[in-house]
Amino acid sequence: MLTQINFYLLYPSTDRKVKGGIMYSVCYSRLTKGPQGNIIGSGIFISPKGVLEHAGSVGLSLIVWVCGGGICALGSMCYAELGVTIPKSGGDYSYVTEIFGGLVGFLLLWSAVLIMYPTTLAVIALTFSNYVLQPAFQDCLPPYVATRLLATICILFLTWVNCSSVRWATRIQDVFTVGKLLALVLIIVVGLIQICRGHYDALRPSVAFEFSQEPSVGQIALAFLQASFAYSGWNFLNYVTEEVVEPRKNLPRAIYISIPLVTLVYTLTNIAYFSSMTPEELLASNAVAVTFGEKLLGMFSWVMPISVALSTFGGINGYLFTSSRLCFSGAREGHLPHLLAMIHLKNCTPIPALLVCVSAALTVLPTLSRFTHNLINYVSFINYLSYGVTIAGLLYLRKKRPNLVRPIKVSMLIPITYLIFWAVLLGFSLYSEPVVCGLGMVIMLTGVPVYFVGVHWKDKPKCVYQLVERVTYIGQKVCYVVFPQQDLSETEPLTASKATD
Repeated sequence: MLTQINFYLLYPSTDRKVKGGIMYSVCYSRLTKGPQGNIIGSGIFISPKGVLEHAGSVGLSLIVWVCGGGICALGSMCYAELGVTIPKSGGDYSYVTEIFGGLVGFLLLWSAVLIMYPTTLAVIALTFSNYVLQPAFQDCLPPYVATRLLATICILFLTWVNCSSVRWATRIQDVFTVGKLLALVLIIVVGLIQICRGHYDALRPSVAFEFSQEPSVGQIALAFLQASFAYSGWNFLNYVTEEVVEPRKNLPRAIYISIPLVTLVYTLTNIAYFSSMTPEELLASNAVAVTFGEKLLGMFSWVMPISVALSTFGGINGYLFTSSRLCFSGAREGHLPHLLAMIHLKNCTPIPALLVCVSAALTVLPTLSRFTHNLINYVSFINYLSYGVTIAGLLYLRKKRPNLVRPIKVSMLIPITYLIFWAVLLGFSLYSEPVVCGLGMVIMLTGVPVYFVGVHWKDKPKCVYQLVERVTYIGQKVCYVVFPQQDLSETEPLTASKATD
């Protein structure tokens, strides 16, 4: 009711309302065909150092990279079943809300908005600035102020692009994907040439499994968390399931092709690193790909930082899209302010949701330490926690509603295997890094009182509703946004199936 009142305050014409809805449907559908499934990104240029540090040896770190891809494949198959069974936008958040109810869904949303996306955006933006500035500061770390300033400018510029035009945002993603592939192909090809020339001392089994520290289950768990940061994005396609053409065929096909390919690329990239760098050199490097280029590319070493900068630039663009989409879905469910579910009348872009996500990232950015791998543990722990809860929802839905139509139905062994690994990983990660991982859990649990006060409590004083309505009205005028027409079709399959259960 509130959104209808606000709409007519700004645009009393019924025709304009319908046109706005149509414009939203066309443009937002075009948006969802852009930056999705953003797996290959900046993580492969950030995580190798953390994986090696926690694994303790070259051989074990390569095993972690291969197994990490296998775990992602298991999770992806579970998400494929959920995606066609609950055909709603929002990915994990929508599934958990539908299965377990509003509180669990809100906690997932709360942790994503406060922890996962802002911190990930800030880490990728800092990686971008480090790689851009590293050639100018070869013998030392780039200045603190310079890295933060350049990262802030990058985030603000891409926010402006995403607010201004859907077409520009998707074109940026397409163009800068070339930067990712160029950097990785260059690293792999040069590394393989080095191996063919006999430079593979660090990869010999007798050397590769020499441990710099006593291996432990806890440290291996943290190595998996580091690798999972590079693989993150395998679930992004589920944010736009209803826009996928023939999801019953194309979702499994995307999984079977993309996950093994990404695993192969990441493993070969790490093998290439060790063809020219000792483990000590890799751990000492602030920008692994730049160090690799300086050792092997000679006068063309400038290609590497530029390629990685292009990759991270595109990664920021992709995360801006996904985070704003999640905020949009949360607002549509009533878990976030209605203003975040509105789009620009002409550009069809979710400007309020974008501004909230960027504000959170810019708030996190100045507080980030130089030890990025600790932050990756922090983010990846919450990420894995969300994945496990979502896949546990698949098992719960199987038991609670066995007759529900499932166009894709995976073997029970797949989610059970994933959850066993999930429990071991999170348990030993929490044991090894109780402060880093525990802090994420504490921040997530702070969402409980927020949910009961902000969402569950319906009989708030009238002045609260008046304040919210006033802020929404002002936000609409400032951002020139309206609430789009609700597309009921995305909930019809599930609703219809309830009648048949």
